[in-house]
Amino acid sequence: MTHRATVDFLLHDWLKAETLCQRERHAEHSRETFDAVLDLSEKIANEQFAPINRLTDEHEPTFDGVTVTLPKETPVALAAFNEAGLMAASKDAELGGMQLPTVVEIASMSFFYKASVSLAAYPMLTRGNANTILAHGTPKQIEVFAKGGFEGRTFGTMCLSEPQAGSSLSDIATRAVPDVKGDGTGVDWTEDPLGKRYRLKGNKMWISGGEHEMGENIVHLVLAKIPGPDGKPVPGVKGISLFIVPRKLVKADGSITSQRNDVALAGLNHKCGYRGTVNTLLNFGEGKFPVNGEAGAVGYLIGKEGEGLKCMFTLMNEARISVGLGATMLGYAGYEYSLQYAKDRPQGRHMGAGGKDHSAPQVPIIGHTDVKRMLMMQKAIAEGGLALGLLCAQLVDDQHTGSGEEAEKAGLLLELLTPIAKSWPSEWAQEANSLAIQILGGYGYTRDYPVEQHWRDNRLNMIHEGTHGIQGLDLLGRKVVMNGGKALSVLAERISETIQKAGHVEGLAGHANALAQALQKVGAATKAAWSTGVPEEALANATPYLQAFGHTVLAWIWLELGLAAKAAQQAGQWDASPLGPGFLKGKLAATDYFFAYELPKIDAWLGVVSRRDLTCAQAQADWF
Repeated sequence: MTHRATVDFLLHDWLKAETLCQRERHAEHSRETFDAVLDLSEKIANEQFAPINRLTDEHEPTFDGVTVTLPKETPVALAAFNEAGLMAASKDAELGGMQLPTVVEIASMSFFYKASVSLAAYPMLTRGNANTILAHGTPKQIEVFAKGGFEGRTFGTMCLSEPQAGSSLSDIATRAVPDVKGDGTGVDWTEDPLGKRYRLKGNKMWISGGEHEMGENIVHLVLAKIPGPDGKPVPGVKGISLFIVPRKLVKADGSITSQRNDVALAGLNHKCGYRGTVNTLLNFGEGKFPVNGEAGAVGYLIGKEGEGLKCMFTLMNEARISVGLGATMLGYAGYEYSLQYAKDRPQGRHMGAGGKDHSAPQVPIIGHTDVKRMLMMQKAIAEGGLALGLLCAQLVDDQHTGSGEEAEKAGLLLELLTPIAKSWPSEWAQEANSLAIQILGGYGYTRDYPVEQHWRDNRLNMIHEGTHGIQGLDLLGRKVVMNGGKALSVLAERISETIQKAGHVEGLAGHANALAQALQKVGAATKAAWSTGVPEEALANATPYLQAFGHTVLAWIWLELGLAAKAAQQAGQWDASPLGPGFLKGKLAATDYFFAYELPKIDAWLGVVSRRDLTCAQAQADWF
């Protein structure tokens, strides 16, 4: 199909990723090494992940009260991923990494998300876990806990939610107290070589990858509250700290012992999708696996006390972009399958001036206008969402290896776009999966075809790493107004540059004008929302604002892709491609589609934002 070709187009015709090799960190790389990594990723994804995607859906993890059992094919597929060195693809050579640009690493991951998103969740979580320790841990914690994750020897999780708190992290009840009698001798263990040592007690819910027998260990990153001087937890998020809690205890030299930490599996959650990812309820410190005769899970403080949420956002922001890319690739998988089906499935005949000629052979359903409409929407969402994910990845590269002003602007833009990168694909790629089912008709919602699984898997991404409501509040309540609106100004500057470039290009000038108007409308709605200074009014329609903002960003991206397609056409860069001229024409048609069918939707969304409409905010419980 066109996935690999589109990745090449996005990386090289649009983002010019090879120019990153001019930076010292990536100096040993080239287009050839990028291609080699992508070739290997596509091969492993197609040969190891895709063939067992349905198997892991039908044979989800089981728990017999002692051991979690996964299909035997799961660790084999993950081992192939690890053995290829892909877990640490963008990391320092000292950590066993290849020092690839992040944008290439994310492009690599797109193949695995499309092949089996539930299997790809294991490396996604482990990498995010290790990256968080790398960013905030001590040198010893990095050596002992992060390196194992990057090497693929250990797995990682993030433990935030609790049954009674959900997304309201300020209400978590898990506690951490200094471990002052760690070995029964009365020795103060708060200054352990691995970090200040605590005992944790509490419950964590919805923990993906929380218990299994793969790898040498599981490293949990756990949010908990350290009691204040009065013995009570500090209210709000300021009282939250972050802890490294290994499943098996680890010695200071990094060797893993056979002793279980006091972390017990209470049960498995059975979701409608992502069934190949074991999902757990974990009890910390209940005494099932006492350490040195005492209940309490041993955990090591990472970062400073009270800064747990700040540290965890390193993982959460990475996970949000990854969840968005996973959603995109599920939409892409459904698009590719329904596209092939539409080309192969004969049904119906065209209407002529005299009606239908029923003696004529049936036509493939891709010949029907409404089917083409559904396919074009899927294409615009899948390819646009992939472009969004790669753009965010390149902003990570620019933030870390770019020049001073370039790095600062990249960081601001990345922070602004993160809620879009998570939420836009989660909403619209789900719609793309729904359209894939529609194209298959009655077959689409049977388990004989994969599109219904794509839909079930994708339905979880609207909730993973923060709902649309949370992302909307983050965007309108914080991101667009932070630093006096500086990040929004950076985005407006980038969009305006694209508008100027496209304003004189045949076939794109009208789109440039439409995008200029959309940008003005978003700016006006932002000001109108906050004009009274009353948060309840400003944020009453944060989700419609998120939707409009996301569509405006994607219109900008599609205009950028239109420019790249025009330039590639003129340069003849794809003339020798087996995909033929239709490949670039398809990119231009998707650009036209987005501006004709999708961008106009922002007016309704921004209308309630600008009016500060309180219809929903003022509704009372007994009205429903």
